[in-house]
Amino acid sequence: MTIRERIFGRFRFPIMKKILSAAFTLLFGFCAMAQQKVVADKIVGIVGDKIILKSEIFIANEDMKRQGGQEQDGCVILDGMLVQKALVLQAEKDSIPVTEDEIDAEIDQKIRYFISQYGSKEALEQVAGRTVYQMRDEFRQPIKEQRMATGMRNKIVEGVKITPSEVKEFYDKIPKDSLLYYESELQIGQIVIYPKASRDIELLALDELNGYKTAVENGSRKFETLASVYSDDPGSKDKGGMYQINRQEKQWDPVFLAAAFRLKDGQISPVIKTKFGYHIIQMVSRNGDDAVIRHILRIPQITETESAQAIAKLDSVRLLLATGSIGFGEAVAKYSDDENAKFTAGILMAHDGSNYLKIDELDKEMVLLLKKANLNAGEYSKPTVFTDERGKKGVRIIYLISKSDPHRENLKDDYNRISQRALEQKKNKVLQTWFQARISTYYIMIDGDYKNCGNLSKWQTRQFTSSK
Repeated sequence: MTIRERIFGRFRFPIMKKILSAAFTLLFGFCAMAQQKVVADKIVGIVGDKIILKSEIFIANEDMKRQGGQEQDGCVILDGMLVQKALVLQAEKDSIPVTEDEIDAEIDQKIRYFISQYGSKEALEQVAGRTVYQMRDEFRQPIKEQRMATGMRNKIVEGVKITPSEVKEFYDKIPKDSLLYYESELQIGQIVIYPKASRDIELLALDELNGYKTAVENGSRKFETLASVYSDDPGSKDKGGMYQINRQEKQWDPVFLAAAFRLKDGQISPVIKTKFGYHIIQMVSRNGDDAVIRHILRIPQITETESAQAIAKLDSVRLLLATGSIGFGEAVAKYSDDENAKFTAGILMAHDGSNYLKIDELDKEMVLLLKKANLNAGEYSKPTVFTDERGKKGVRIIYLISKSDPHRENLKDDYNRISQRALEQKKNKVLQTWFQARISTYYIMIDGDYKNCGNLSKWQTRQFTSSK
């Protein structure tokens, strides 16, 4: 058992947290079940009117293995799922608010992640055996339940706080040979400016795209050939500019989506402008809210003049930061063009959702900048030109918040992380008390296949059903 598992007690809330992200596991479950034969599905648990299927336990286990963890005992996974269903029931009674916009936003985030993992929307659909539209529909209810359960959990523990003495007491109880080991990690913030191209260069991009449109319409060139040669979109360039899109997919720029769905089969749009640059779009085929399109993207090039202006502006911002005339968060809000800054206050996030990054999680240009600048914690780099993952040129200041050497966990360097774990342990004790007071009020059914699961004894207000 890991330290993380120990600190959450017998209700296994780390497992519950994995189960609460069940929608995140669905795709990989689809893929795994498509590649191997699975036993016939059946109901293995019920809480109130909420059911749990055997396939859900299989899917959860596949996701844990995919994330590098060990296969979990079905008893443990079922326990977490029963907890989730109980929280959902209480959330319904307490009218915990969950909006459709929240659900849509999370679905979009997961779909984008899956596409990035498989390389393209087409590859994702091929592996999953489902269209993205079908996946969105199948994710909706699990994500809704996930958010309701999380909202209910937050309500139960909202008043729980932790004191420094409690953090130390928690730390002192961790066996020394079980203290976590951390590789070198960095906390980094950035302020980004994307210089605007000159009007002359923008007009050149417009003229180029209008020329491509005319050439296709008069039959002298093929759209896919022009896209392969001239498009600045690396995601579709090698496919002749082709994408499969759906009107409901919010990861697309709304201007781009609206322009595409105004077209008839074979028609080419006028030049449109999005946050990525200038485009022309050709409708290949359409079936209701689904469509196959091609596009050519031209990103007006930034000259040294525009870059120099952005560098001068960020030099002034850097001076304000260095003298304490403005705080980093305020500077981000006031000057940064980074779309993610409004969610992260300019702090870069790691793959695990934390703000502690390993060196291999940084882009290559940033790694070189940090090496060249030789920053100490609390210092700001000089403004530097870079190219982002979309091929867009920008200028940025890097703020090195902290940098740790490889070390064994200790209170001095890792207080925030340790206090967070101590707080979670305290919250889970409150949750245990809450469940103990309410389990007897729920209708519970657990399949006979799990009758020997000692960790499920707390749910046995009713007898197990016989296993067929």
